Amino acid sequence: MNRTRTSRLRRPLLAGTTAVAAMAVTASLVAATAEPAKAATAPRLSLIAATDSLTLTSWKEDPGVYLDLGTYLTADGRPLELKVTRKSYKDPVTITQTVYEGGKAKAKTLPKGTVKDFSGLPGFAEITITDKTGRKVLSRTEDFCPNNASGRVRPDAPATSKYPESCPTNPFTLGSVWGVEKGWAANTYAGSYTEPVALAAGTYTAKVGVAKKYRDLFGIANKPATVKITVVERSYDDDQGAAGLSASRSAAAGEHAGHAAGHQAPDAHTGHGPGHAPTPAQAAAPVTSGAGPSYNVGHGPLRAAPPALPWALKKKQALRSLPLGDKGGQTDGSRKALALQPLAKRPAGKPSVPDVPKPDLRSLPAYGIVVSDGERDVPGKDYLAFSANVWNAGPAQLVVDGFRSPGKAKMDAYQYFYDSKGKQVGYTPTGTMEWDPRPGHVHWHFTDFASYRLLKADKKEAVRSGKEAFCLANTDAIDYTVKNANWHPFNTDLSTACGEENSISVREVLDVGSGDTYSQDLPGQSFDITDVPNGTYYIQVLANPEKRLKETNLGNNSALRKIVLGGKPDARTVTVPPHDLVNAN
Repeated sequence: MNRTRTSRLRRPLLAGTTAVAAMAVTASLVAATAEPAKAATAPRLSLIAATDSLTLTSWKEDPGVYLDLGTYLTADGRPLELKVTRKSYKDPVTITQTVYEGGKAKAKTLPKGTVKDFSGLPGFAEITITDKTGRKVLSRTEDFCPNNASGRVRPDAPATSKYPESCPTNPFTLGSVWGVEKGWAANTYAGSYTEPVALAAGTYTAKVGVAKKYRDLFGIANKPATVKITVVERSYDDDQGAAGLSASRSAAAGEHAGHAAGHQAPDAHTGHGPGHAPTPAQAAAPVTSGAGPSYNVGHGPLRAAPPALPWALKKKQALRSLPLGDKGGQTDGSRKALALQPLAKRPAGKPSVPDVPKPDLRSLPAYGIVVSDGERDVPGKDYLAFSANVWNAGPAQLVVDGFRSPGKAKMDAYQYFYDSKGKQVGYTPTGTMEWDPRPGHVHWHFTDFASYRLLKADKKEAVRSGKEAFCLANTDAIDYTVKNANWHPFNTDLSTACGEENSISVREVLDVGSGDTYSQDLPGQSFDITDVPNGTYYIQVLANPEKRLKETNLGNNSALRKIVLGGKPDARTVTVPPHDLVNAN
């Protein structure tokens, strides 16, 4: 159980916010990638270092060094592909590897306990650091997400990787796909999910290897990489330090360029939740790397920015080598999601709901549950804050367009339907969209997408959240193993999905396999529990509450999370029992 009281919610950054360093195709690299694997049906995996020396910074105001040592796992011959799933929250997480026999893909079940969650392979990298005298000053392990920031190591490798760009961290994730594309390399650094280490300014030698259980499991040679490290100490007040901090913020905001002011910098989003201004330790990579962090206000978790490669090049490559079964209208990760641009005109003709695949909206149990004081804005009040996610299990996208009549404050919203070839074959009215001008919002909300209720022990309503209008964004990869899951959704943050005040139309899309997490952490969104008696309650997350959206199944739209309220006025507490095997508050 977790007993929590705090004044604000915090959400982690996704792994994979590090850029791939420039890696020349040298004789040593070629030799490394040519290391024979134990099984001919599996990829040949090798650990390499992008450089043999680098400089790391320890900031005086935020002491500690992040060990991004530029070591990468490469895949050759075949991609490394892993599927991580659980049947339900009562079942443990399991993992299989895709191997090939006679050219056909086959799932190889890996040993029980190989993974414990969806964040990566635990204890994959083993790091030892010695000082200039040869004395060992540090020994630690790092978890490895194969979807980490990656890049090609051979010019003839596929132009784009078909695998997702990060490993999910939502505690209620159901399925994930991890992979290193053949001819590509994935950074072994755990990113924002690792802790900095205390290293004084000076020179060191780092040795990075792969843990024996993974060497045996994947046929990786026991050839640790060695990197010379120079640690320098800097201050935010230094000219260079200030420039570096400014550059990190500029790079982080660069993804939002061209959008409304409400989407240009993390500070503009404070109305949605905690600010996420990057520290130097989270400094964004160059924009061209596609590795800069993006800040999803009110939504989460956060993720790395998509690759900067123009879509035209991606599309050209995808059309040349479509995998078997990837037909028009399907999105299994190799094609751009359908219909991301809003239509210029309202739909013509008679509304209809054709017999074609439709989305399946499902709610996840609430998490990130804390007692809040409303960010100290409302003295004497106690609020129950939480995060909630509604996701799309498919097999079709949820596509909603809003159209504005001149002079009207709201848009009329329509849901669209597509056949297997991606052709629009129907539409139906589905409520409205409204402009939210409040600081931290400044975008169009689709009404009645979800609602939140605090239920008594007898499941009768005690309190209802005032938040029922949303801008949809694919913030979380909930289950990328479902049919037609799109491993590369486009609208992953508010700047790509929510329009501007002068928009004439807006398109909001919830892709198959992805969900939208929204943190109910402000007064008016969170539950006011000031006068709610202590006792047992349930947080209900309800998708499509008015049943206006057309789905394949309306019976799985509600999720309940049990909680127990305690404490005294202005000092309330909440106890959150585990939800089956998920012990996350």
